[in-house]
Amino acid sequence: MKFAAFETSTEWCSAALWLDGEILSVEERAGNRHSELVLPMLEGLLTKKSIAVAELDAVAFGAGPGSFTGLRIACGVAQGIAYARGIPAIGVSTLEAMAEESGGMRVAACLDARMREVYYSALERIEGRWHEVVPALCAAPAAVPKPPGDGWIGCGNGFAAYGPMGYAKVIPDIHPTAMAVARLAAPRLAAGEGVDAALAIPVYVRDKVAFTEAERGA
Repeated sequence: MKFAAFETSTEWCSAALWLDGEILSVEERAGNRHSELVLPMLEGLLTKKSIAVAELDAVAFGAGPGSFTGLRIACGVAQGIAYARGIPAIGVSTLEAMAEESGGMRVAACLDARMREVYYSALERIEGRWHEVVPALCAAPAAVPKPPGDGWIGCGNGFAAYGPMGYAKVIPDIHPTAMAVARLAAPRLAAGEGVDAALAIPVYVRDKVAFTEAERGA
């Protein structure tokens, strides 16, 4: 199987290429230049392996939560490729991708959602797959529920912004990557879980993108 993967939900922009178990990837701290960088990243990977876009069997993307603009970029690129080529697409949770990137087995993934809130989920790796112990949510840092049991680590920039939130070990510089998205997508695509391009949509978790004037004043 050959497929591309994209992750643009944070300040980082990355693309990956899965070739029958081999993964190539590239990433860059993008600021707000994700839309300029993501396709050239893929083109560079394809050129490196002398592969054409037409040879891809599927496409994966970081579906969220995260930056609303970033999620739409990754989803839009994935939809465009999938629709044009008639291939399936699949979205992967950015919080799950962070857990995958962390190397842990019990992981609380936490992204700064701005507006004094975080995107948060607690995930446990069981028999090679991640399972949500605390489903993805958006809440004030003080309100996020800590999962039961021991051995949990925290990862993500939510911990850099708001402190350890009761976790003994945190890795604040972990962020979702296209490589992690590809690793998570591969078995799902192999199992036929890819969907039509039109059905591949972002997962925002929160609908509100900014404070009102009154809220900013308060």
